Amino acid sequence: MNKYPLAAGGLKYSLTFVVPDIIRWYVSDYEVNEHIAVDRLYNSVLYGQLENSKTALWHLSPRVLADMLNEEITTGKITYPEEAL
Repeated sequence: MNKYPLAAGGLKYSLTFVVPDIIRWYVSDYEVNEHIAVDRLYNSVLYGQLENSKTALWHLSPRVLADMLNEEITTGKITYPEEAL
């Protein structure tokens, strides 16, 4: 059995649904425009980890992921929620 069921195409498909919600939460909670939010997400370490099926970060809520993005932007670090470990 495949330990990472969303490998390859399945994960990319899932990200097409998660990314817009992360952007919406980030724009709403941190009062930045959409273009800045998109740029920050796609250039973040967090996004690279989202693309990696082994991290399984895609299962976290978009709001939690937006908070993680903000933490990365403001501190340079990412704190992983307990459910992500």
